[in-house]
Amino acid sequence: QVQLVESGGGLVQTGGSLRLSCAASARAFRDYTIRWHRQAPEKQREWVAAVTPAGATTYNDSVKGRFAISRDSARNTVYLPMNSLKPDDTAIYYCQEAAYWGQGTQVTVSS
Repeated sequence: QVQLVESGGGLVQTGGSLRLSCAASARAFRDYTIRWHRQAPEKQREWVAAVTPAGATTYNDSVKGRFAISRDSARNTVYLPMNSLKPDDTAIYYCQEAAYWGQGTQVTVSS
């Protein structure tokens, strides 16, 4: 069974930075694309960014240039540094591998 554990969320002011982490159990971590998603209050969950096993990255237009997903296969961890944060980035952030999801980490950006 795959376990994904997110961390790094918190409260930050507009323009600030945070770095989220997603630690995965070892099962086939290297073989899967890992995605970050987020869900703001009363909104649908949306995809944020993805990193393939080869390290190729893609981003939602709303975060392009501000977020930078990366993976460390030796540590079974995916990172999401987030810069120039805006109140619209406030959400619970989840990482996902195939059918598995983490429990989420709250990011709150104050104006």
